[in-house]
Amino acid sequence: MPLQSTRGAGSAKGFGFGAEAGGLKIDYLVVAGGGGGGNNYASGGGAGGLRTSFGGGTLDSGAPLKMPIGDYTITVGASVGAASEGNNSSISGAGFTTFSATGGGRGAGIPAAATAGGSGGGGPGVNSGNEGGFTPEEGQDGGAGVPRGGGGGASADGGSNPGGTGGSGYTVDISGSSTTYAGGGGGGGYIHANPPGPGGSGGGGSGGAVQGSTGGAGTNGLGGGGGGAGADGGGGGSGGSGIVILRAPSTTTFTVSPGTNTSTTAPNGDKLATFTVSGSLTIS
Repeated sequence: MPLQSTRGAGSAKGFGFGAEAGGLKIDYLVVAGGGGGGNNYASGGGAGGLRTSFGGGTLDSGAPLKMPIGDYTITVGASVGAASEGNNSSISGAGFTTFSATGGGRGAGIPAAATAGGSGGGGPGVNSGNEGGFTPEEGQDGGAGVPRGGGGGASADGGSNPGGTGGSGYTVDISGSSTTYAGGGGGGGYIHANPPGPGGSGGGGSGGAVQGSTGGAGTNGLGGGGGGAGADGGGGGSGGSGIVILRAPSTTTFTVSPGTNTSTTAPNGDKLATFTVSGSLTIS
């Protein structure tokens, strides 16, 4: 179920921000952590689920969150090791319905099977993406039916040929700079006739080559899936951590913690809160 990756232009969207019943209208990008690649002659991990209201593309919900002034807990899906399912990312607070994206599925390997997730893991097992059942979909399916399928990405299924390519991610410019997130991990290689698959755009790790090599890691901060291991005892790549970005009108104040997270100003004056690790947010 592929979707076309779209570069959203912030200027193409009217924000309609402001205080109203239910809270401020705040645009969002929520990306969960990617799944780990499988071990030993294995498949790529699925990308973390991606949900956004920004940019006007195929995955833009068109519905900013309504967030009352107050305090929130922001959970960023942390990176995981090989053959592990990715961690969810979420926004929660009193009087606010928790909003989340689902961690990526793990890639199949020996002995573990693939699992579903925000995007599904590649290889034999359960490959389905969009585990949260969201509209628009948070991710796509992993490549199924072969030992070394690619993990699904936000915009496209993983490849199902041996050494399958990781599914491509999705480009969002909510931060003021176009960035591609949530690419799937590539499948591992086996002898020279079956090279490893590349990771999907948006931080997917490439599959490991032959003779015990390790799959590439998914990129932290992008929710990329880990690459599958090469043959003969190789290890899968780790799944990359996710990210949460919120964008509000210039009259809003964002206070964030810990200090690795940031509160900045977009080129047009909008306020940005960027979370690369779990923390707290105060909106005032």
